[in-house]
Amino acid sequence: MFGKFQQTQLRIELDATATAIHDSLLLPMQLEKWLLPGNFTAKMPTELHSGLQFTRQVGLIPIHHQVDVVNTNSLRLLLSQGIDGFHEWYWGEGWVQSRIEGVSILPLSLAHTASLLSLRQYLQRK
Repeated sequence: MFGKFQQTQLRIELDATATAIHDSLLLPMQLEKWLLPGNFTAKMPTELHSGLQFTRQVGLIPIHHQVDVVNTNSLRLLLSQGIDGFHEWYWGEGWVQSRIEGVSILPLSLAHTASLLSLRQYLQRK
Protein backbone atom coordinates (compact mmCIF):
# COMPACT_ATOMS: atom_id res chain seq x y z
CA MET A 1 0.00 0.00 0.00
CA PHE A 2 1.27 3.44 -0.91
CA GLY A 3 0.88 6.34 1.46
CA LYS A 4 1.73 7.03 5.04
CA PHE A 5 0.41 5.81 8.35
CA GLN A 6 -2.18 8.21 9.71
CA GLN A 7 -4.43 8.27 12.73
CA THR A 8 -7.19 10.63 13.69
CA GLN A 9 -9.69 10.60 16.53
CA LEU A 10 -12.56 13.03 17.02
CA ARG A 11 -15.44 13.36 19.45
CA ILE A 12 -18.24 15.86 18.96
CA GLU A 13 -21.45 16.74 20.70
CA LEU A 14 -24.66 16.48 18.73
CA ASP A 15 -28.22 17.53 19.39
CA ALA A 16 -29.44 13.98 18.72
CA THR A 17 -30.50 10.85 20.55
CA ALA A 18 -28.37 7.71 20.59
CA THR A 19 -31.05 6.05 18.43
CA ALA A 20 -30.87 8.79 15.78
CA ILE A 21 -27.07 8.50 15.69
CA HIS A 22 -27.32 4.69 15.52
CA ASP A 23 -29.69 4.86 12.55
CA SER A 24 -27.54 7.45 10.75
CA LEU A 25 -24.50 5.17 10.99
CA LEU A 26 -26.02 1.72 10.48
CA LEU A 27 -28.83 2.27 7.96
CA PRO A 28 -27.33 2.68 4.47
CA MET A 29 -30.35 4.71 3.28
CA GLN A 30 -29.45 7.35 5.89
CA LEU A 31 -25.68 6.85 5.68
CA GLU A 32 -25.55 7.86 2.03
CA LYS A 33 -27.45 11.09 2.80
CA TRP A 34 -24.68 12.56 4.94
CA LEU A 35 -21.53 10.66 4.00
CA LEU A 36 -19.16 12.75 1.92
CA PRO A 37 -19.14 12.41 -1.87
CA GLY A 38 -18.72 8.90 -3.06
CA ASN A 39 -21.06 6.05 -3.72
CA PHE A 40 -21.60 2.42 -2.88
CA THR A 41 -20.57 0.18 -5.76
CA ALA A 42 -23.27 -2.42 -5.05
CA LYS A 43 -26.78 -2.61 -3.63
CA MET A 44 -26.70 -2.31 0.15
CA PRO A 45 -28.83 -4.20 2.69
CA THR A 46 -31.31 -2.42 4.94
CA GLU A 47 -28.85 -2.37 7.87
CA LEU A 48 -25.13 -2.97 8.33
CA HIS A 49 -24.28 -6.29 10.02
CA SER A 50 -21.13 -8.16 11.01
CA GLY A 51 -19.44 -9.80 8.04
CA LEU A 52 -20.96 -7.46 5.44
CA GLN A 53 -18.48 -6.32 2.81
CA PHE A 54 -18.94 -3.36 0.49
CA THR A 55 -16.91 -0.86 -1.47
CA ARG A 56 -17.33 2.90 -1.71
CA GLN A 57 -15.82 4.73 -4.62
CA VAL A 58 -14.37 8.11 -3.59
CA GLY A 59 -13.36 9.78 -6.83
CA LEU A 60 -11.03 7.30 -8.51
CA ILE A 61 -10.14 5.55 -5.25
CA PRO A 62 -12.10 2.50 -4.07
CA ILE A 63 -12.28 1.88 -0.34
CA HIS A 64 -13.30 -1.64 0.63
CA HIS A 65 -15.12 -2.01 3.97
CA GLN A 66 -15.73 -5.12 6.02
CA VAL A 67 -18.08 -4.72 8.97
CA ASP A 68 -16.16 -6.29 11.83
CA VAL A 69 -18.28 -5.40 14.88
CA VAL A 70 -21.78 -3.94 15.25
CA ASN A 71 -23.25 -3.24 18.69
CA THR A 72 -25.96 -0.99 20.07
CA ASN A 73 -23.46 1.85 20.50
CA SER A 74 -20.46 0.95 18.36
CA LEU A 75 -19.33 0.01 14.87
CA ARG A 76 -15.93 -1.18 13.64
CA LEU A 77 -15.03 -1.32 9.95
CA LEU A 78 -11.90 -2.95 8.53
CA LEU A 79 -10.65 -0.99 5.52
CA SER A 80 -8.56 -2.00 2.52
CA GLN A 81 -7.62 -0.77 -0.96
CA GLY A 82 -7.64 3.08 -0.67
CA ILE A 83 -7.08 2.87 3.10
CA ASP A 84 -5.47 -0.10 4.81
CA GLY A 85 -6.64 0.08 8.41
CA PHE A 86 -9.84 0.47 10.41
CA HIS A 87 -12.58 2.95 11.32
CA GLU A 88 -14.31 2.76 14.72
CA TRP A 89 -17.46 4.58 15.83
CA TYR A 90 -18.85 4.95 19.36
CA TRP A 91 -21.92 6.98 20.33
CA GLY A 92 -24.41 7.80 23.06
CA GLU A 93 -26.99 10.44 23.92
CA GLY A 94 -25.75 13.67 22.36
CA TRP A 95 -22.25 12.57 21.30
CA VAL A 96 -20.32 10.57 18.74
CA GLN A 97 -16.66 9.56 18.71
CA SER A 98 -14.80 8.23 15.71
CA ARG A 99 -11.27 6.94 15.14
CA ILE A 100 -9.50 6.05 11.91
CA GLU A 101 -6.07 4.45 11.66
CA GLY A 102 -4.46 3.32 8.46
CA VAL A 103 -2.05 3.72 5.61
CA SER A 104 -3.32 5.88 2.77
CA ILE A 105 -2.43 8.63 0.33
CA LEU A 106 -5.77 10.28 1.20
CA PRO A 107 -5.78 13.12 3.78
CA LEU A 108 -7.61 11.14 6.49
CA SER A 109 -7.73 13.88 9.12
CA LEU A 110 -9.38 16.34 6.74
CA ALA A 111 -11.89 13.79 5.45
CA HIS A 112 -12.60 12.61 9.00
CA THR A 113 -13.39 16.13 10.24
CA ALA A 114 -15.56 16.86 7.20
CA SER A 115 -17.50 13.60 7.71
CA LEU A 116 -18.29 14.32 11.34
CA LEU A 117 -19.40 17.87 10.52
CA SER A 118 -21.61 16.49 7.75
CA LEU A 119 -23.14 13.97 10.20
CA ARG A 120 -23.82 16.79 12.69
CA GLN A 121 -25.49 18.90 10.02
CA TYR A 122 -27.60 15.95 8.80
CA LEU A 123 -28.82 15.19 12.33
CA GLN A 124 -29.67 18.86 12.96
CA ARG A 125 -31.89 18.89 9.85
CA LYS A 126 -33.77 15.72 10.88
